[in-house]
Amino acid sequence: MKKLLRSNHDRKLAGICGGIGNYFGMDSTVVRIVFLLLIIPLNAGIILAYLIGMFVIPNEAEVSS
Repeated sequence: MKKLLRSNHDRKLAGICGGIGNYFGMDSTVVRIVFLLLIIPLNAGIILAYLIGMFVIPNEAEVSS
């Protein structure tokens, strides 16, 4: 079973977009572009979702240890 995890190796800030890319089998650059495009109409909502994800989604290193 696949788990959504923050990426250790494919991260720019917190590894959220890299983890989402790994989970869905997509390139993380595509996920980052979609995230940036969603910031425009959803402004605070998408930023809040990213911040919540930083604390809720476990890091790869925490799970594999």
